[in-house]
Amino acid sequence: MTSENADFASYRKARKNHWDAIARRMDSWTGWSAAYHERLTEVYRFWVAPGQRVLELGCGRGDLLAAVSPSKGVGVDFSSEMIQRARMKHPGITFIEADCHQLHTIEGPFDAILLSDLVDDIWDVQEVFAQLSRLCHDRTRILINSYSRVWELPLFVAGKLGLAKPKMPQNWLTVEDLSDIMNLENIEVVRSWHEVLWPLHFPFIAKLCNKFLARLWPFKLFNLSNFILARPKPGRISAGPLVSVIIAARNEAGNIAEIFRRTPEMGAGTEIVFVEGHSQDDTYAVIEKEIAKHPERMSQLHRQTGNGKGDAVRLGFAKAKGDVLMILDADMTVPPEDLPRFYEALAGGKGEFINGVRLVYPMEAEAMRFFNFLGNKFFSLAFSWLLGQTIKDTLCGTKVLRKNDYERIAANRTYFGEFDPFGDYDLIFGAAKLGLKLVDLPVRYRARTYGATNIQRWRHGLLLLQMVVFAAKKIKFV
Repeated sequence: MTSENADFASYRKARKNHWDAIARRMDSWTGWSAAYHERLTEVYRFWVAPGQRVLELGCGRGDLLAAVSPSKGVGVDFSSEMIQRARMKHPGITFIEADCHQLHTIEGPFDAILLSDLVDDIWDVQEVFAQLSRLCHDRTRILINSYSRVWELPLFVAGKLGLAKPKMPQNWLTVEDLSDIMNLENIEVVRSWHEVLWPLHFPFIAKLCNKFLARLWPFKLFNLSNFILARPKPGRISAGPLVSVIIAARNEAGNIAEIFRRTPEMGAGTEIVFVEGHSQDDTYAVIEKEIAKHPERMSQLHRQTGNGKGDAVRLGFAKAKGDVLMILDADMTVPPEDLPRFYEALAGGKGEFINGVRLVYPMEAEAMRFFNFLGNKFFSLAFSWLLGQTIKDTLCGTKVLRKNDYERIAANRTYFGEFDPFGDYDLIFGAAKLGLKLVDLPVRYRARTYGATNIQRWRHGLLLLQMVVFAAKKIKFV
C-alpha cells in the first residue's frame, strides 16, 4: 500500500468511526442543529421538484433525501450505522453503504444530485466530482451546501459544549474553491448564494434572519452555509433539432411578408408559428396569404382567443412541433437574421435559456424612448439581484429555450400562478426556479417600421414594479 493510500485509509476509518458514533448518539439527542436542518430542507425542497430521480451523497439518516419526495431516491453513506437507521426510517428509498469516492456500483442517471455538508468532510473533493459525470444526464442539477469559515470557531465551541455535532478537521472550501475544482471535472456553477444566518429555534427571529436578512448585505457575509447550484458542462447538440419560431402578431399586417423573407432556416428546419391576436387591421388575412405564397416554409396560423402577448406565446408553444422554441416579435425590432446566434448559443450548450439584450449596443433613433430605457436599466439590476443570475433586459421579446424545458416550466407554473400579462416573466421566473442557466445575448435594437407599439409606458411600468415584489416573495425571500 502506498503512503497516499495508507493516509486515505486512515482518514476514512477515523471518519467512519466518528459518524457511526454520531449516528448512535442521535437516537436520543439532536442538539441545536434541528433548526439548521429544517432550513436546509426548505431550501432543497425549493430547488428540487417532487417526482425526480435524486441521488444524495453523504445522506446520513436519509431525512433530506426523503423530504424532496423523489420518484427514485438513492442515498449513499459510508457509515453503516447511518445507513441502518435510514433504511428503517425511509423504507421506500434505496440506501447504499459505500464511499463517495467509489460510486461504480451506483446506476444512474439522476435528475438531481445532492451533497449537503459533505465536501467539508471528504478526502479528495475533485475525485468525488469526477465520479459524478457517469451519473448525470445533460439536464442534471448538482446542489451543494458547505459550511462558511466565518463559523469555524462558533461550530468548534458548540461541539465542545455538546450543543452541536462535534466536527473533525474540515476542508473549509470557499465557493470559489469549489467552483475551480468542479471546473476541472467539466461541471459549471449556475448560481451561488448563502443561507442560515440564525440556526437556532426562535421562530420569529429565525424567520426574519434566514428568509430576509440573510439575503442582504452585510448580514449575508455571516451566513452559516454556502450554496452552489451547478450543472454538467454540456456538449453540442449532435443531431440538428427542428426549430419553431413563435410570432405573436397584433396589427402587424405590414411586417408579415418581411418575416417570411428574412427568417432563416436553422437546425433540421424552421417552422414559423403565427398567433394572431385581435388585430384591427387585416393581419390574419395577410398571414394566410403569405403562407399560401410560401409552401416551401413550414408554417402555422392560429387565432388567439385569450388576451395579451403571454397568452399568445403560450398558445404558440403548445402548437409548436420543434424541439427548440424561439420567440420573435412581429415588429422585427430585433432582426430575424440574429436568430441563428440564439440557436448556436443553445445548441452549443452555452446556456439553457437564451435572452436577448437590447441595452448593450447603441439603438437606432426612436427605437426606445428615454424613460423606457431608464426603466429597463433599473429592472435589469433589480431582477439580476432577485434571480441570482445576470439578466440585463427582461422585456426583450426574443427568448430561446428547449421545448422540454418549457414543458417543465409549464408543469411547475402552479408555484407562480397566472400572474404575467407579458409572458416574459412567466418564462424567466420559471427558468430561474428550475435552475436553468440564463445567458444574455446582445442584439442591435431597431426602430419599428410599421404600426405602433403595444407597450403603455406608465401602466406597464407599474406592472413591472408588481413583478419585482412578486419575484421577491416567490424567489428571493423564501
